[in-house]
Amino acid sequence: MEKLKVASLFCGCGGTDVGLLGDFEFLGKKYSSNGLEIVYANDIDDNACDIFRENFGIEPDNRDIREVESIEIPDFDILTGGFPCQSFSIIAQNPKRLGVKDERGKLFFEMCRILREKKPKCFIAENVKGILTANKKSAFPLIIKEFEDSGYDVTYAVLNSANYGVPQKRERVIIVGFRKDLGINFKFPDEVIKNETEFIPLSAVIEENVDEKYFFSQCAVDGMMKKRASMNKGRAQDVTKPCNTVGAHLAKVSLNSTDPVLLVNERYRRFIPREVARIQSFPESFKLVGSEAAQYRALGNAIPPVMFWYVAKAVREELEKKVE
Repeated sequence: MEKLKVASLFCGCGGTDVGLLGDFEFLGKKYSSNGLEIVYANDIDDNACDIFRENFGIEPDNRDIREVESIEIPDFDILTGGFPCQSFSIIAQNPKRLGVKDERGKLFFEMCRILREKKPKCFIAENVKGILTANKKSAFPLIIKEFEDSGYDVTYAVLNSANYGVPQKRERVIIVGFRKDLGINFKFPDEVIKNETEFIPLSAVIEENVDEKYFFSQCAVDGMMKKRASMNKGRAQDVTKPCNTVGAHLAKVSLNSTDPVLLVNERYRRFIPREVARIQSFPESFKLVGSEAAQYRALGNAIPPVMFWYVAKAVREELEKKVE
């Protein structure tokens, strides 16, 4: 089967795309090629686009996706995208309809617009687990219906990256849809690691010696300790277990937040960008460029490549069955 073409929306620095393509190593394990190629990528974050360009040799279209006509996008087989979800609202109508509180919420509809107009074989969408309960659980069914009304048989699952060999507990909703005429009943990949005692520990990806600038000052530590008992601050990670979810604002992480930090030889520090990349399961060959603040933001927004590799592999296998 020839390579399937992918259009990657909201691509960020390329976590989904590393997983889609495959042919990389992480912690000594080889993840084979999935037989896919990226023909189009889009994101409005210039810094994330810089990282993407450096690693994939593709110039992302950094226009607002609402300004991109479908005819401008090369033909493709698979559409991917982690659409923003902060701004969904439910319009008080009968029947209820999905609405938006601000401009970001409209981006979901752009993904559906492209599906209707380009009619690719399938799509893979990704979002935070909280989307399941948004608007008192009434938003998600309408999101699924919008995808179905775009012409796709849709299924979804909540996957935890730790179950797929990633040293991080990161739960994400993955939505997969196949064009209705294909008649595919998709099954998500089985968990690779089911026993928590076999999860990849944080200790596998952290550095022993890092620059002094990553350590918190004694003043910051003293302030945190005064509030620690009552406010559960200073979220030092157990390095024998996977890390808690890393976020996009790690450049501004503090001991008074819920962000994961390290306690090394009785000293608190934040992660360096390369450690965050490893926590997310990016291979060592993945290049980090731009300011550290931009790297933290891009990496924290990414989906773990290793987990997405398993999804992409399962999607590819289903499509291969259709051409046998």
